[in-house]
Amino acid sequence: MSDRVYDVVLYGATGFVGKQTVQYFARHASAEQVRWAIAGRNRQKLEAVRDQVGVGVDVLVADSQDQQAIDAIASQTRVLLTTAGPFALYGNALVAACVRFRTHYVDITGETPWIKTLIDRYQTQAAADGTRIIPCCGFDSVPSDLGTYLVVRHLRRELGVPCKQVNAYFQAVGSFNGGTLASAFNLFDSPGATQMSDPFLLSPSTSHTQAEIDRNRDPQTPSFDADLNTWVAPFFMGLVNTRVVRRSGALYQEWQEPYGPDFSYQEYLKFDEPLSWLKATGVTAGLALFVAGLQQPQMRSLLQPILPQPGSGPSEQTMNEGWFSCELVGTALDGRKVRGLIQDQGDPGNRATVKFVCESALSLALQPDELPGGRMRGGVLTPATGLGDVLAERLRRAGMTVAVSPLS
Repeated sequence: MSDRVYDVVLYGATGFVGKQTVQYFARHASAEQVRWAIAGRNRQKLEAVRDQVGVGVDVLVADSQDQQAIDAIASQTRVLLTTAGPFALYGNALVAACVRFRTHYVDITGETPWIKTLIDRYQTQAAADGTRIIPCCGFDSVPSDLGTYLVVRHLRRELGVPCKQVNAYFQAVGSFNGGTLASAFNLFDSPGATQMSDPFLLSPSTSHTQAEIDRNRDPQTPSFDADLNTWVAPFFMGLVNTRVVRRSGALYQEWQEPYGPDFSYQEYLKFDEPLSWLKATGVTAGLALFVAGLQQPQMRSLLQPILPQPGSGPSEQTMNEGWFSCELVGTALDGRKVRGLIQDQGDPGNRATVKFVCESALSLALQPDELPGGRMRGGVLTPATGLGDVLAERLRRAGMTVAVSPLS
């Protein structure tokens, strides 16, 4: 890839999150001498975004359905970062081009049925070529996946014991943008929506014991958590994040770097006292009603006009005042426990997602020799299997808390 014109191309740069990736690169990429460009389907809008941030980067034009034009972009860059969703509608030509031209790829999708199609189509070829196709590099699923990886590795290296279980607990303040909601609507309408209930949807093996299935069932009700001494509820992103983490565990098992025998993973929404039981119960019921409403065409027709539309999202103040915390508890085979923590200031679905995906792309572009497995590891990977410690350290340098310590 040394002869490529660009290190990173940002596709979908005129969208709500896409504009923020341009701003992030404008602030951070020049210091590391990154050669980058912005891309999308509308030259006028792209030039307006470029002029707004005041950087002299190239503008590349290609409709996501125009394979020839997308090929021209993928062939010029070492890494393609895309924020253009729904990805099941607008991502296929991009991934196909990246596999064809051996260009690394990152996105912010949470559309697990679509990711499953990528695995089926491209895993073998990408693995053979050393091409890293890494979906889910946003808020879903970097905290869950990278946090679990760091907890498991700490248990192995510092305590010398394999991991039995990791639970993640989220707290967050933020708002949705229209692109995220459009992806969710498209997912509910897709033929693959029924696949989302499979806890091992993204795992390489299709054979699982009943005990494995029981350990990894999605939580449906609130529960009291003894480790945190508070009530927790099912986390609405768990249907995505848990599948990604389990794929990481299965891939590391294949590479003879197992997380641990009978490893299991779950995640929850955490509530602080007082009234944590009441809050957990109310949020669980409200989430169930909201999801049921989205699945009913009549109810959705009432909800959609009042929700953010594609290209729109929360205000700058709302995004700046948002925050998230992902606390992880890892339990070793001998019962000892450690605590992981990934947290940051800024709206998780926008500010944090932008930091996650941009630093993922920069990891691939600038530190290929330091990535897990070396230069030749490829396939449809996860943040933990494709980026690992390189991403963790870049996030720390970018101001995010990423840490593992004994559970007090």
